[in-house]
Amino acid sequence: MSEKFSLTVNGSTHSIAADPDTPLLYVLRDDLGLNNPRFGCGLAQCGACTVHLDGQPISSCVTPISAVGNGKITTLAGLGTPDNPHPLQTAYIEEQVPQCGYCINGWLMTAAAFLRDNKKPTEAQIKDALSGLKCRCGTHVAILRAVKRAATMMG
Repeated sequence: MSEKFSLTVNGSTHSIAADPDTPLLYVLRDDLGLNNPRFGCGLAQCGACTVHLDGQPISSCVTPISAVGNGKITTLAGLGTPDNPHPLQTAYIEEQVPQCGYCINGWLMTAAAFLRDNKKPTEAQIKDALSGLKCRCGTHVAILRAVKRAATMMG
């Protein structure tokens, strides 16, 4: 049974009619046309669907729309723009991280929240913060370099 929900996504408010158990990921992709959060595993184990809810990274594939409440959602599209990219987006380009690109959303969104709260992280802290994410292309070393670079840009 559909209910009305008001979602604030990337600074814009949207009215959505959906079943309360509908995963936030489906609403973002199917109703709002945002293709940055991706469906990876559907079990909150890979990170491809990561978005921020009130600044905290969450797995949108297992978060029902009814759990969002009045929270503010930020997707990768709201993290930075082509004219004003987030330091992580710049560092990813400079370190030539992307390969297939499928997992990038999760890595960037998780790292952005981590770096916001950890201005001068150690390599061990970065590895720990990103430990639950998956990349099939094996760009983990380049990702680590990019996060370190972004930390220096932000600090």
